[in-house]
Amino acid sequence: MPLPSHLLPALVLFLAASPGWAWVPSRCRPPREAVCNFVCDCRGCLDEAQCGYCGALPTLDAPFACSFEQDSCGWRDISTSGYSWLRGRAGAALEGPGPLADHTVGTDLGCYMAVGTHRGKEASTASLRSPVLRQAAPTCELRLWYHTAAGDVAELRLELTHSTETLTLWQSSGPWVPGWQELVVATGRILGDFRVTFSATRNATHRGTVALDDVAFWRCGLPTPEARCPLGHYHCQNKACVEPHQLCDGEDNCGDRSDEDTAICSNHTATDFETGLGLWNHLEGWARNHSMGGSQCPTWPRRDHSRNSAQGSFLVSVAEPSAPAVLSSPELKASAPDNCSLVFYYYLHGSKAGCLQVFLQTQSPGAPQAPVLLRRHHGELGAAWVRDRVGIQSEHPFRILLAGQTGLGGVIGLDDLILSAGCKPVPEVSGPPPGLWAPGPWPQPSSLQLWNFCEPGYLFCGDLCVPPEQLCDFQQQCLGGEDEQDCGTTDFESPTAGGWEDASVGRLQWARLPAQESRVPGTGAARATAGHFLSLQMAWGQLAAEARVLTPTLGPSGPRCELHLAYYFQSHPQEVSCNFERDTCAWYTGHFTDVHWRRVESCGPRYDHTTGQGYFVLLDPTDPPAQGTAAHLLTQPQVPAAPQECVSFWYHLYGPQIGTLRLAMRREGEAELHLWSRSGTQGNRWHEAWATLHHLQDSGVKYQLLFEGLRDGYHGTMALDDVAVRPGPCWAPRHCSFEDSACGFSTGGWGLWIRQTNATGPTACGPRVDHTTQTPQGHYMVVDMSPQALPRGRMASLTSEEHRPLARPACLTFWYHLSLSNPGTLQVYVDAAGRSQVLRISSHGGFAWRLGSVDVRAEQAWRVVFEAVAAGVEHAYIALDDMLLQDGPCPRPASCDFEAGLCGWSHLPWPGLGGYSWDWSSGATPSRYPQPAVDHTLGTEAGHFALFETSVLGPGGRAAWLRSQPLPATQASCLRFWYHMGFPEHFYKGELRVLLSSARGQLAVWGTGGRQRHQWLEGQVEVASAEEFQIVFEATLGGQPARGPIALDDVEFLAGQRCQLPTPSQGDTAVATSVPAVVGGTVLLLMLLLLLGLVGWRWLRKGRCLSRRKAEAVAPGFDNILFSADHVTLPPSVTNDQ
Repeated sequence: MPLPSHLLPALVLFLAASPGWAWVPSRCRPPREAVCNFVCDCRGCLDEAQCGYCGALPTLDAPFACSFEQDSCGWRDISTSGYSWLRGRAGAALEGPGPLADHTVGTDLGCYMAVGTHRGKEASTASLRSPVLRQAAPTCELRLWYHTAAGDVAELRLELTHSTETLTLWQSSGPWVPGWQELVVATGRILGDFRVTFSATRNATHRGTVALDDVAFWRCGLPTPEARCPLGHYHCQNKACVEPHQLCDGEDNCGDRSDEDTAICSNHTATDFETGLGLWNHLEGWARNHSMGGSQCPTWPRRDHSRNSAQGSFLVSVAEPSAPAVLSSPELKASAPDNCSLVFYYYLHGSKAGCLQVFLQTQSPGAPQAPVLLRRHHGELGAAWVRDRVGIQSEHPFRILLAGQTGLGGVIGLDDLILSAGCKPVPEVSGPPPGLWAPGPWPQPSSLQLWNFCEPGYLFCGDLCVPPEQLCDFQQQCLGGEDEQDCGTTDFESPTAGGWEDASVGRLQWARLPAQESRVPGTGAARATAGHFLSLQMAWGQLAAEARVLTPTLGPSGPRCELHLAYYFQSHPQEVSCNFERDTCAWYTGHFTDVHWRRVESCGPRYDHTTGQGYFVLLDPTDPPAQGTAAHLLTQPQVPAAPQECVSFWYHLYGPQIGTLRLAMRREGEAELHLWSRSGTQGNRWHEAWATLHHLQDSGVKYQLLFEGLRDGYHGTMALDDVAVRPGPCWAPRHCSFEDSACGFSTGGWGLWIRQTNATGPTACGPRVDHTTQTPQGHYMVVDMSPQALPRGRMASLTSEEHRPLARPACLTFWYHLSLSNPGTLQVYVDAAGRSQVLRISSHGGFAWRLGSVDVRAEQAWRVVFEAVAAGVEHAYIALDDMLLQDGPCPRPASCDFEAGLCGWSHLPWPGLGGYSWDWSSGATPSRYPQPAVDHTLGTEAGHFALFETSVLGPGGRAAWLRSQPLPATQASCLRFWYHMGFPEHFYKGELRVLLSSARGQLAVWGTGGRQRHQWLEGQVEVASAEEFQIVFEATLGGQPARGPIALDDVEFLAGQRCQLPTPSQGDTAVATSVPAVVGGTVLLLMLLLLLGLVGWRWLRKGRCLSRRKAEAVAPGFDNILFSADHVTLPPSVTNDQ
């Protein structure tokens, strides 16, 4: 039933008043042409939201990307049949064999765009179209990942539509490779508005299952206006700045073509082949052509470079190595020996044997000299036009020769040949043009030489013809090993470089250089005085920034195949202390995995520690998606400044599946020394940590610091900021898990405290698992209390390093484990200008770790001392783990307002539940996950709460636990708490349950399902247990994965007290926390009354009919319905039909 038009204003008011629909006006109103143009004009990049990519502000050299995890980013299905695109996930797969995991997350919880199978027999095309995008730069690249199984689709196509033309950027009919495949295409310069369309076509024999994920636009934004340009740069008419080499290069780098204006480029000679060959009219094997009406070869250029259009013209060749195509310039001379250059754009696609060579042939007074090779490009570079520039140095007249050759199915193209102002044509003498010089075949490595005795592509050796698939397969076929030569193994002394070929298309490239021509110390990898190696050099390409060097096609290989190489980094010494505001100082990222730390700027939920608006280093395993598990951030080798140094830093570990952050120190020739680590989420805030570095005095041995991020999944981020190193030792750490060291604790007395694991510990007894990791591999401190190790009445002490003075009272918590047989007494002292006992524990042990806590007040430096006094019992021990110092007084057992932390509630993942954990946050802290706007304790956004985001969970019963400390048996105790739940889809339902966990198992004593409420509700349950138990808050889902928070606050455990029913003044157990919710509820009530009035009026008009129907049959009444979510039971008086 359509909503009456007069109710629309009220509905709009209701939505605006609801807290879930918070509408915040934005003062940023960019013009239409500045929206979706790959440039962030508004704070938070709001003008680039829903543009086919995420609107979050990208970091330097980061793409505008869409992972489809939150929504479709504006991509729309425009199919006209039942074969269409939908957003889905592997955990709730569309019909048909789709991917088992998405590409972003790598699990069945990740989302992607997909088309399912179509049962029709007619040919159908499913098309997915981007929103309107604007103004792509010449360097723009579109990268995406697609998935299709063999035989599932007839054709995939990627198209770009602008003005009145549709360009085919990529098209393929297979064969398809299993798994996710990456597609990279260059869009070229696009003027004005355009759209991108990805389509999949099926026919009667192809079912058509296709998936699309991780669409990213790289380097697509035009330069922004600047008040002043760097020295040497060109200031465009639109106030943008471009580098000097971008002037007169045939591309609109400014965005208004002022860098190609005739006023500054009139002395250049440009040939775009649109109207003819220009000066380049001496050619053999080349043909002027265009895309429209050209060859049907799938590798043929689909557009030219000059106009970025299928109607544009270019030179093209399919010449074979036996007869290369040659293009010659007219005879030229340089106005000065080194001020003539040629800019050109080339196309190498379809064959790994494709090769383009640039030669210089000088015209000496006697006779022409043999051409000299200036540049060589080889291999498969994709369907893109790549820029290059060669400088000419010649005192005599010369010609420039461009020679091309390719293999089966390959194409070579040339476009936009631009001679600089220093290149002057020499007047031609009358007579026939000189014959063109043709280069001989390029000297091929012996492993690739072709002979007439064999078929093309085969290698002849002895009496064998080795097929291509057996070349470089690590199995020798020829007696002389010719089939395995130049297959990547090399010391780069040979000119063939072991078969390695540069395949770079950007501003960097790899080149083979002798040691004396580089800045590297004059020893090669083989320690020779004058060796050769590959070195990174500047290049002239305009596409992908990374430099690539490739071997010939290798393999297959065995599972133990290894690659060994020597590499060298050269940089200037810098400080380890760093706030990352200007650069990364002495820190650099490791290169042995695909997970990397990146320096990023504060934006949205990501903010630095220094200023809240500056820079920091971030580890996000989803940006880009990573397959490895570890990321390294290292310093350059450092010289110790003192025998002891203190390294301090701020860290941020946040997310339900984050992993471990570790600090280690390396010395040459020694094993890596672990200094510090934290595991699991630490709440949505920055924390300070420190560790002492111990150096050998006067040894001069350099050291490196290493931060290692070990991810457990993809849900969460790690960050570092404000690293500082100073001479002298650190204070005692505020947290110690004993996983990496003894944290400076020293042992004394008669016994000996030992740091050990149950798996490798030297003592005969100890806890089966530690408390930190709950595994036998975890570390703890333990003392043997048996009579042989510690006689009855004797004491073993464990003393901390000095703690810094406390400005306010603090709570020191620790976990202890006592053996089943009574080991004796554990005494805790605080030593601050005199010892005082603060806790004494003497009881039988058990199988569980228990929480101890002491309040500490110390206005001067202090230490904590643990003393174990033996009872003289065999097989007895006392163990300690996980010490933590937090501000504020110690709470009661299993009670917490979450203002200072989790108060002993354990949030680490529990085995078998999927590896997810609860978190800790506040409404004022920016977060990538939805969360309550205010807490319950303070009722403000500054208050804190425990939080779990359920979108990371999938169907199948996985959950996250928040566990209390072990509690003693009780006949009746009351557990009170406040909870907050909100799910945007009405058909999704999160669940919060309270479990009692003991040696007998788990017992559910309370539960509720949550929908969109945006308010804190009170829950209470009476618990009873005949044995020691733990309280567990379990967050899970009652349906499909949904994005919604479950939060807890003000948990109170009243031991020995029964629960009291709420007083009448308290009303419902739901307490609203925001005025908008009240206003929204009032508006909703008015709307309901209005609708009831309309229904009543219609009922009165039909009253007679209804009366007759009632006489014929009595309508059944309501059943007694229990609304478990609201705890409301309708009484019989309401349910009776009276």
